[in-house]
Amino acid sequence: MPTHYIQANTNGRLHPASEPSISPLSRGFLYGDAVYEVWRTYHGVIFSWEEHWRRLRASATALHMRLSVAPEQMISEIRRTVSAYRAEVPRPGELYIRLQITRGAGAIGLDITLAENPDFVVLVQPCPETPRDKLRAGLHLSMATSLRRNPAQSLDPAWKTGNYLNNLLCLSEAQARGADDVVILNLAGEVTEAAVSNIAFVRGGGIVTPPLAAGILGGITRSLVLGGIAASAGVAASEETIRPADLGSMEECFLLSTTKDIVPVRGIDNIAFKLGPESVTSRVKTAFAEAARAYASAHPELAA
Repeated sequence: MPTHYIQANTNGRLHPASEPSISPLSRGFLYGDAVYEVWRTYHGVIFSWEEHWRRLRASATALHMRLSVAPEQMISEIRRTVSAYRAEVPRPGELYIRLQITRGAGAIGLDITLAENPDFVVLVQPCPETPRDKLRAGLHLSMATSLRRNPAQSLDPAWKTGNYLNNLLCLSEAQARGADDVVILNLAGEVTEAAVSNIAFVRGGGIVTPPLAAGILGGITRSLVLGGIAASAGVAASEETIRPADLGSMEECFLLSTTKDIVPVRGIDNIAFKLGPESVTSRVKTAFAEAARAYASAHPELAA
């Protein structure tokens, strides 16, 4: 059971997330036949709404799945869910908002034509915060050795689907060695990403991060950093194929994700990285916070 209240909205019906709400015949439950996105708020405003919706639509298209709601309708449903959450949790702070859309329920079988109407579930809870001691000390990562990232030619990691077994098992392996998170390689032995975060490094004062072609999720935070936030901090940023043998030449490392934005990494197995307020990672994290504040000011229509 969760230790905090989570508000759910299943197809427009508001209820506690602890209450069952989907059919046992849901294809999301039976087969992972679902797509999802996670937003968070900054200063009470849903951040990067359009970018996440665009990725959700692309994931659904890749799975030949019909989205049953328009973005304007979903904004309304999210606001209803947030209002219900705030009624239960006074002064909740910044929010985590997850939208999952499944192909629906129907007769048992893999054939997608057996599905009936698509279902959606919205979940609202506090946005997870990286503890301050972790931000100061940095995360410790470990490289997965028993599994590799599933290739794009199989289940493309660029699709944000309901199937995360590959990530889950890789993370479990790293955690068994005492790590906070995992570094996953692709079949070519190249660095891809962490369990649910993109990864980037600093070398020669500039940021390098694995390319999409390595087989990774096109992270929104990653895209924003590459697209201008790094430059606003006076830092060059580029994509580059990275192999384990390259890690020793990297000065810093950090993870990028929607819920945690930028989190410093102190080491990957026995390779240590620079930390601290004078680091490039710290400068870029500050620039990201400024960009999030500016976005919130510019988009009052996305207040949740």
